[in-house]
Amino acid sequence: MAAPHKWDDLQAFLAVARAGRLTEAARAMGVEHTTLSRRITRLETALGAKLFDRRPTGYNLSVEGELLLPRAEEIERATLGIWLDRVDPAVGLTGSVRIGTPEAFGTFCLAERLGEFSTLHPGLSIELVATPRAFSLSKREADLAIGLARPATGRLRARKLGEYELGLYGSPTYIARQGGPKDHGDLHRHRFIGYIDDLVFSPELDYFATALPGLQPIIRISNVITQMVAARNGAGLCILPCFMADKYADLVRLLPQSFRITRTYWLLTHADMSHLKRIKVASDFIASVVRAARPAFLPSST
Repeated sequence: MAAPHKWDDLQAFLAVARAGRLTEAARAMGVEHTTLSRRITRLETALGAKLFDRRPTGYNLSVEGELLLPRAEEIERATLGIWLDRVDPAVGLTGSVRIGTPEAFGTFCLAERLGEFSTLHPGLSIELVATPRAFSLSKREADLAIGLARPATGRLRARKLGEYELGLYGSPTYIARQGGPKDHGDLHRHRFIGYIDDLVFSPELDYFATALPGLQPIIRISNVITQMVAARNGAGLCILPCFMADKYADLVRLLPQSFRITRTYWLLTHADMSHLKRIKVASDFIASVVRAARPAFLPSST
């Protein structure tokens, strides 16, 4: 295969390979899908090879496309490395960092400290994506991601940030109406709030299977912040991260000595990106935020 001569065409190839669909890749790149299609065709013509099998369900890499992918990613790493770690003498490190996090961590832990990060690194732009989903670092959905488990596969690097505790919470109005549970055996008479099963993005969020076997939530909500709002307004009992729920006087922790769940946050980076200075400084800052928040993360140990 001849060497491609246009970086834009390789970018188009990588975007489609990662997204699997032309429209999604075009949206990610901020161009029209017709423009992206022309770039793919131009690259295939230059290489004299068909790079994708075009099907109604999407674009699948051909044999030639599979061969090109690691070479294109190598060129991408070299190209991005030239400008992603720019240092401006006036403001220091420049560029952007996108951080994907679960909504509780992003909203109640990291967002509170972003102003401090911007003061330390005024030339860096931060994009915080706090949503209940897993992030694909190989598809560049984020530069850094906070995960609930250490990945077993993929070219990812995992750094343990720390453990956090979850407890059982209810509002004073719910407790006045229903009475608080006396022990675990009394929980069956209570109404619970939890996740929608098919929208749970990590097995680590399936609390009922391990902590409340035989019980199921009556009210199911896709994200933990909205679950908390429902609990604060008396809809039922809810399992919540202590660092989030303990901020609110209208939430009471129930059975604190016997009902306790511990989970771990992991900081994930793609091996191709972990050496970049902007990734390193953002990673170190996130780790420092978690260290400072340890008393709120593990209230039973303090």
